[in-house]
Formats: sequence, structure tokens, C-alpha cells
Amino acid sequence: MDDKCIFNCEVCGTKIETAASQTKAPECCNKPMKKAEPLPACELSSTAEHSRMDDFGEPCDDGRGGKS
Repeated sequence: MDDKCIFNCEVCGTKIETAASQTKAPECCNKPMKKAEPLPACELSSTAEHSRMDDFGEPCDDGRGGKS
């Protein structure tokens, strides 16, 4: 399976996928296209499902609020 590169046109926004072995950037709108930056690595969200990932065994607050 060949590696791929994605190029973006800064003028019109067109995206083109090419082989990574291609040495010259394709042209669009009479200008060379820019190589797209790779997306950042996926991180955990800060939703309720993930908010206690770093909590090591403390009891949950169930929201009832008072002491009996």
C-alpha cells in the first residue's frame, strides 16, 4: 500500500491526494499547492465519562449535598 500526501489549494480550497513519492507539488489556480499538515494526535475529551480517569479511588459525590 502506497503512502499518500494531501495537498490544499490556498486560493480555492481544492484538496488533492497524491502518492508520497511525488517530488513536485501539484498546481491549482496557477500556484503550487501546499502540503496539508497532519492532524494532531487524538486526545481524551473532558466529558463526564473521562473526567475521573486520573482519580484513584476517591468516592464519587452523588450530588445529595448534606451529611445525615
